[in-house]
Amino acid sequence: MSENSRPKGTPRFPEGPTPDPTGSQFERRIRSFTPRRSRVTTAQGDALRRLWQAWGLDIDGKEVLDLAALFQRPEGSRPVVLEIGFGMGEATAQMAAADPDTDILAVDVHTPGQGNLLNLAERNGLSNVRVANGDAVILLREMLAPESLDGVRVYFPDPWPKARHNKRRLIQPEFLSLLAPRLKPGGLLHCATDWEPYAEHMLQVLTAHPDFENTREDGGFAPRPGFRPLTRFEGQGLRKGHVVHDLLFRRAATLTERPEPDVQSPAAPQDPKAPAGD
Repeated sequence: MSENSRPKGTPRFPEGPTPDPTGSQFERRIRSFTPRRSRVTTAQGDALRRLWQAWGLDIDGKEVLDLAALFQRPEGSRPVVLEIGFGMGEATAQMAAADPDTDILAVDVHTPGQGNLLNLAERNGLSNVRVANGDAVILLREMLAPESLDGVRVYFPDPWPKARHNKRRLIQPEFLSLLAPRLKPGGLLHCATDWEPYAEHMLQVLTAHPDFENTREDGGFAPRPGFRPLTRFEGQGLRKGHVVHDLLFRRAATLTERPEPDVQSPAAPQDPKAPAGD
């Protein structure tokens, strides 16, 4: 069925990702992402229709995930890394191919990117990739068991550069307090950004958080590790003179006891026809 002939109100991909997986179940006011409406190519749409039921999942907050079952592995046999925001998925596919013994749960809300990553996974025989659709905060809070993750990757999140939007930034003390219990002791949180003020903010917030420890003895930024590929987006920024900062922090052996944080992240999606930004 073509996009023009699809009846109004009919799901774009009936067997694919749900536009609003949580519905009104979780009400929040502030979120760190803005869904974008973009054209889905034929290859991406085909991948969504054929592969979503096997390799995709909606973040609906209804049950705790069995990660071993999700990846079809024996319990505890392989490390699991959560990637929050993967864009078009090229870097995710490269990392999955380079480290086939690590399973990657990749989360994003961008439909073309979801289809592209599924297509790349199939084309390259990557059985260690699963694609999640929705809000990573809901995933962490409602659907991941304590100490179920070996690592978390947050590459080039939206910097929300305007001062009045800084509260939307993902890397905040409340988010780190939500994330830490889902990481195993020693689990690696790897962030990267080319926005200098956000890099300084990340370093300050992570350094101050008692549940994370900088892998750098000097307490600063880390060189780009070999396992993180140079992305097309990053390459464009470097050619413009941007400086990319990597931060590698490990979860502390013991956690500071505190109540579960209330991380602001509304489930209600933005009107897809509304412009991004303000």
